[in-house]
Amino acid sequence: MSNLRAAGVIACSLCLPLGSLVCAASIYQCVDAGGKRLTSDRPIPACTDREQRQLNPDGSTKRVIPPSMTSEERSAVDSAERTEHAKRVTKKDELRRDRMLVSRFPNEAAHQAAREAALNDARRAVRLSESRITTLAVERQPLTDESEFYVGRPLPPKLKQLLDANDAAADAQRSLLQNQQDEIVRINANFDAELERLKRIWAGATAGPASVLPVSTATSVRAGASAPGKTASN
Repeated sequence: MSNLRAAGVIACSLCLPLGSLVCAASIYQCVDAGGKRLTSDRPIPACTDREQRQLNPDGSTKRVIPPSMTSEERSAVDSAERTEHAKRVTKKDELRRDRMLVSRFPNEAAHQAAREAALNDARRAVRLSESRITTLAVERQPLTDESEFYVGRPLPPKLKQLLDANDAAADAQRSLLQNQQDEIVRINANFDAELERLKRIWAGATAGPASVLPVSTATSVRAGASAPGKTASN
């Protein structure tokens, strides 16, 4: 008997216990919920909730197929994968941002110059608002003086209109001034957070989230408070 024929006899003998199954490239076996051993040439639907063995033609185990996950388990796995992907994206983004930050600010002097440039624009806006509020107060004074002649009586429509317009303009300007002062606080907080991060990187720490806090975290800690030694309108 030739070697090829002998191999064929051995292979077919391994398939005999499988009954009606032909000598397939892969064989699947499992024990179902009733304790019955099942065999098939494809994954067995009755055993999706338990392990199945995929066999090689020689009867050895090719792999063990784990039970199919429930919808809840699949949802949990998908959620974990999305979370891990988001972490990788965040880490990559922060690493890229840190490299850009160091490229833009190679030293503290460059960072301080950028801070002052940003603050100068905001301070200029504050001064303009303060000047406008002062002007409105000056414009209101003669209107107030005139209104004293009508104590206990209705104001003339024109005078009332002018007073109301002045009050509305002053209120709007004060609101704008508050926003501008808040902007100065925000600018200082952002630059403080950047400086903290840059100092660590300048000192040799690896750029990225593994070694330094995200700027957004540091900014939130400082939000609502001016940096020491800085005023809102200087």
